[in-house]
Amino acid sequence: MSVLTEYELRSKLRNKNVSEYVIGKNVIVTPSARQYLNDKNIKLVIKEDEDEKKNVLPNNVEPIDERIKPVYVTLQGGYYEKKPEFMTQLYGNKLVCKDHPRIVFRGKLDSLESKILEAQVKAEKNRCLSLEKDLDEVLKFVRNILRAEVLEEKLGKFVLLGMNEDELREMSHHPNKYFNVDHFMTEANMGEMIVTLNSLRSYSREVEIYAFKAFKNADGILTREDIVRYLNRLSSCFYIMMCKYKAGLYK
Repeated sequence: MSVLTEYELRSKLRNKNVSEYVIGKNVIVTPSARQYLNDKNIKLVIKEDEDEKKNVLPNNVEPIDERIKPVYVTLQGGYYEKKPEFMTQLYGNKLVCKDHPRIVFRGKLDSLESKILEAQVKAEKNRCLSLEKDLDEVLKFVRNILRAEVLEEKLGKFVLLGMNEDELREMSHHPNKYFNVDHFMTEANMGEMIVTLNSLRSYSREVEIYAFKAFKNADGILTREDIVRYLNRLSSCFYIMMCKYKAGLYK
């Protein structure tokens, strides 16, 4: 059983004019892949497998060989019965090398989760329970991005720390209006928590760049604009948390 994704469709159908796309009945089609075909007015045709012809053998004769079905396949059409150490699963049974841009991006998200957990430990140590709670919500936000990427699902309505995208942008652009704090550059003497939050802010911007590398196709078009946009808003959220801490709202 294999999985047909939007990414694979875009790669196969680029610069091609087709009216239908044929798949086997055991192929799983992701929601984003179906939407892509609908948007392009391409009919999805499911081909029924033909019955295999069975050879009749004498009772005392066993079949010499049975065709081995590949357990794993690659994006280039190769297949493996066992997963090589240098490869990993992109989705379903599709294998790619571990330096594939999407695998690298997943690793960066994993590292971001680790950094958020470290920040939570520091917040608890500094008795900033409300900050620890906000960081927990951010952690779930990041894990949801990873889940949506792996399952190739669209991200839902944006809400983070009770703010939508417009509210978050407004607060990050005008901290003096909301927190009585002017824009500032982080300094070591501002303390452990602001330095830690600033590290999360800068690292989330780095993760956003890796998302660009993972989801920018050959035509320069983003195939997962939602993921890149969410990560862009995340760095603004960390800046708001820095301003709140500086204003004493987390103490």
